Amino acid sequence: MRIGMLLRYDGKAGGPDMEPVLEAERLGFHSVWAGESYGTDSVTPITWVLARTSKIKAGTGIIQMGARTPACAAMTAMTLAAMSNNRFLLGIGPSGPQVIEGWHGVAYGKPLTRTKEYIEIIRQVLARKGPLEYQGEHYTIPYKGPGATGLGKPLKSILHGDPGLPIYTAAISPPGLRTAGEVANGVQPIFMSPERSAIIAGPVKEGLAKAGNKPLADFDIAPFVRVRMGDDLEACRNAVRPELALYIGGMGAREKNFYNDFAKRLGYEAEAKQIQDAFLAGRREEAMAAVPDKLIDEICLVGPKDRIRDRLQVWKEAAKRHEVGTLLLGGASTEAMRAIAEAAL
Repeated sequence: MRIGMLLRYDGKAGGPDMEPVLEAERLGFHSVWAGESYGTDSVTPITWVLARTSKIKAGTGIIQMGARTPACAAMTAMTLAAMSNNRFLLGIGPSGPQVIEGWHGVAYGKPLTRTKEYIEIIRQVLARKGPLEYQGEHYTIPYKGPGATGLGKPLKSILHGDPGLPIYTAAISPPGLRTAGEVANGVQPIFMSPERSAIIAGPVKEGLAKAGNKPLADFDIAPFVRVRMGDDLEACRNAVRPELALYIGGMGAREKNFYNDFAKRLGYEAEAKQIQDAFLAGRREEAMAAVPDKLIDEICLVGPKDRIRDRLQVWKEAAKRHEVGTLLLGGASTEAMRAIAEAAL
């Protein structure tokens, strides 16, 4: 089982804090990832990381497809891979309609269809078997739609990219996980329980089978795992409650919240409804209090050092089944990073 970390950057002068990144590199972590919502982007901090490291891989976890054309994403990936001696990893995702339409001002469309087309186009660019031409539901290259000049022509990338560049998607719903298995090299579920890893791995396997029975061992399931290490277990749990309440209760509309649906699939149907009802009614404290201790313990690493080390054994068992490839740690202190590296690597 490999270990990675999630980079948090909130726009402060001087760039991302490199101390934990450099410690992760020293400890032998596989990768560091940065995400984006509607503030800082993911590419810029990852560029910063690649420029100041020499061994650790770094990736976008994830860039929003609606914010960039596939060709633009391919150009970014090829450039960063070339500059970093192939240490760049490309993570893409559809985000949600609230962000894509409300922030970027473009149609959300069909996320699974868009994901497939997006990756197909990127792979064409990287392969350089000929000038880029594509006819799909979301993308037509060269563009021939309304407002077209008619002067567009198929082009081949000047830069020679690596056709083997790893591409990850962000998914947590069964259809999204199946799509990841079918067209990507890895997937980043924002929540995962190692005891119920089949909830994630099962749909991935279906996608791999559709793609020609590709082996699960060659696919990287890389869940986000929130970490709080300390002697006070309840305080550690409370530290992660706000984020879990936000996602389960308020990320998306009442009728369309993938994170709420996932909590229900884990067996917390009543609790997921209670969290969402409270959060959407503005009762944030109530929503946080409704996040079950058992759910936190399942999907996070919390509490004293020895407790976290014991909990890692369950994750390692899932890794033996290839149902986990890389744990992506969120919020881990330097002490926690060292303890987890010692127990897991």
